[in-house]
Amino acid sequence: MIVLPGLMLAVILAMLDNMIVGTALPRIVGELGGLAHLSWVVTAYVLGTTVSTPIWGKIGDLYGRKNIFLASIVIFLIGSVLCGMAGSAMFGGAGGGMGELIAFRALQGLGAGGLLVNAMAIIGDLVPPRERGRYQGIMAAMMSLAMIAGPLVGGFITDHLSWRWAFYVNLPIGAVAFVWLLVRLHLPKYRTEHRIDWLGAGLLAVGITALVLITTWGGTEYDWVSPQILGLAALAVISLALFVPVERRVAEPILPLHVFGDRNFTLISLVGFLLGFAMFGAINFLPLFQQTVQGASATNSGLLLLPMMAAMMVISLFVGQAITRTGRYKIFPVVGGVIMVAGMGLLSLQDVNTPSWQTGVFIAVLGLGMGFLMQTTMLIAQNSVEQKDLGVASSASTFFRSIGGSFGVSIFGAIFNHHLTAGLADRLGPQGASLAEGGGGRLDPAALAALPAQVRDGFLGALASSISSVFFWAILFAVAVPLLAAFVKEVPLRGGPGATPSDEPGERPQPVAAALD
Repeated sequence: MIVLPGLMLAVILAMLDNMIVGTALPRIVGELGGLAHLSWVVTAYVLGTTVSTPIWGKIGDLYGRKNIFLASIVIFLIGSVLCGMAGSAMFGGAGGGMGELIAFRALQGLGAGGLLVNAMAIIGDLVPPRERGRYQGIMAAMMSLAMIAGPLVGGFITDHLSWRWAFYVNLPIGAVAFVWLLVRLHLPKYRTEHRIDWLGAGLLAVGITALVLITTWGGTEYDWVSPQILGLAALAVISLALFVPVERRVAEPILPLHVFGDRNFTLISLVGFLLGFAMFGAINFLPLFQQTVQGASATNSGLLLLPMMAAMMVISLFVGQAITRTGRYKIFPVVGGVIMVAGMGLLSLQDVNTPSWQTGVFIAVLGLGMGFLMQTTMLIAQNSVEQKDLGVASSASTFFRSIGGSFGVSIFGAIFNHHLTAGLADRLGPQGASLAEGGGGRLDPAALAALPAQVRDGFLGALASSISSVFFWAILFAVAVPLLAAFVKEVPLRGGPGATPSDEPGERPQPVAAALD
């Protein structure tokens, strides 16, 4: 409990930033331009988190998590400062501001990867699995609180200050977290032979980045059969094909393949991937719908997200306490997956006439589903490996959720852009297609208000239809979550009463968490 406030601040730092930026995105695009590149502001952050997560988890296992955790805070704060300066006079003005912001968001994402995975791994070091549900429930509630506060803070900053303060606000929070953990966090010293699998990390990063670029550029920037897309596909296949034998050969693999021998770990990794794909890929478009289609201010769009975040926070606390009390967890990801599918289905029904209160009900249903899933997936992953692989399990769980988010944001961004361009052409003819990039496409409220009524209504109708199509496609991926979760086996949580090794064939013994001095 002494360490927990510092860990919570660090996790809030990563979660708060993403939610603040999500609310501020329409204003950022309004100043820097480039509606077609809106999803890249999120994709770059999630991609940076994704490719760095396995590395952070592994070097935390090898060198001790405290210094690595503090380093990730510093990298995150440096990225925040640079993001706030994107498009400023120091970098040559707003002409290349969107490109600068995307690059700096990737750097910020590198730091965020270390914040998320090492916070969970530190809890795993200090608390046995049977008790871990309570603490991870608290962490999930703090994440939910950050997701509640983020849109409100982002909305206030966007309405009353420059959007650049959406990034600068991270500095005082990060400074407090850094000092608190520097003074109060004490972990056991590990003595191991340190060998970082840089080759495996590089191959994984190249392969994942190539896949995300394919899903982002294919059919939009380049044709699917263009040399650029085919070259990226070849690069992804070669990199990931080489990654497997490298991981089998090296002494300290960045992602030990033996952990996938456990059925629960493999299943919950797939659940995490689909959760990230459907959730992060789709809800990225909610502030855009609320601010542009429903006419909410940035602050009010933050308030309109409260039902989702409050539902997620309450359910996360309930699930954490229930797991600690009963030791059972299988039912929660199944129920959460079903509710999440229902929430996505309701959101896919929205159109330009959907009132704000109805959107609030729909996203509250989505929040209920997320609350059942967010921390349960991490807990199952950690309970499926030995203590020495705890950091790897934490990083792998975060990795698959992040990579799912990367693919989700890029693919749903491509779906959004395709539907928007086609919708504008259908509604407004050749004049409408130009609104998808520049001009009215900047999404600045004043610019939209200045358009002729017929053009503005056509633009908003096409925009609403495009966002609804994103949620419809998300259903197809979300429906696999409860189906996979149903095959998870209920293995007793280590560290609690009755937690005995399974004697069933093929089931490896579950080690007891080591006591810490």
